Amino acid sequence: MLRKYVSTHNQPLDSLDLDICQRAFDTSLFQLNIDKDSAEAEQLAAVIIRLFQQGIRNERQLAGLVSAARGRLYRGLL
Repeated sequence: MLRKYVSTHNQPLDSLDLDICQRAFDTSLFQLNIDKDSAEAEQLAAVIIRLFQQGIRNERQLAGLVSAARGRLYRGLL
């Protein structure tokens, strides 16, 4: 029961976790027309990993949140 409330911030990501994050990243790059080798792409990847570690496990939700937060990325708020 207690595990449900333990933070996963410090847990390593396994291959399935990375697959979800990769698909969310690829979707975000396509939707936002961002080059995969750009600095913005690196920021997107970091945000996706952070959101995943905070408990968002659905790739559509991850991509949607990253898209919604795009303006904040430019201002360094995320």
